[in-house]
Amino acid sequence: MTPPSPEAGRHAERAHSFNAAAAQYSANRPSYPPALFDAVEELAGRSLDGARTADVGAGTGISTGLLHTRGANVLAVEPGPGMAAEFRRVHPGIPIVRGSGDALPLATASMDVLTYAQSWHWTEPRRSVPEAIRVLRPGGALALWWNTQALDVPWIEAAARRAELFLGLDEKDIKTEKSPASDRPVDSLAADPTGTLSFEHRQVRWSRSVPVDTRLANIGSHSQFLVLGEEATAAFFAEERDHLLQAFPEGSVEETYVVELLVAIRS
Repeated sequence: MTPPSPEAGRHAERAHSFNAAAAQYSANRPSYPPALFDAVEELAGRSLDGARTADVGAGTGISTGLLHTRGANVLAVEPGPGMAAEFRRVHPGIPIVRGSGDALPLATASMDVLTYAQSWHWTEPRRSVPEAIRVLRPGGALALWWNTQALDVPWIEAAARRAELFLGLDEKDIKTEKSPASDRPVDSLAADPTGTLSFEHRQVRWSRSVPVDTRLANIGSHSQFLVLGEEATAAFFAEERDHLLQAFPEGSVEETYVVELLVAIRS
């Protein structure tokens, strides 16, 4: 058996890192705006209300809860034990099963909609694309989305570059999933290297006002920082707090996001 590559090992370590920080993730990660779900419905060609939906890589249920509120008949799929436990605590009335996008624990042609909020990049598309096609009913929709930082906002761009410098990322990394500033496969080829699916792309811009501590905890809940540990990142976050309080002396920041949305229909 071929041993996993160092890159695969690092990827797995980052994926597992969320389990020990599930409460931090749940409390501080940004949500999603109603306009995102309007766009999902438009591109999917159907209402989410009553749709049999699986939210894959559901994590602590940020997106799952919103889909449920929208009226979807939603089931969560989550591989991580820590994240699943936090999900059950926050959303005791929504069903959840353990599994991943590479091997969905779902029946063939059983779902109207599959959603991956902040999670498709943790799958292997050569496995997850056929699985999505298998599980979706004909005419069903696969929706992938990510909150990405609005780098046209000067303070957000500066903060992203400080993080990248601390993490030792170069310009190549900034354009890949390794970067906290721009780390999502938001074009069809990156999302599906097999070329099987035809995605439509939308962007939804929104913002939220949060205390500086929430901003820092949000950054700290990303896998690049989690795998380093609190001791190794303490100095960075102390300096980042100073930067933020200089820019926002009142102690509240307005984070601006661009949700990158990809939707493909199963033919």
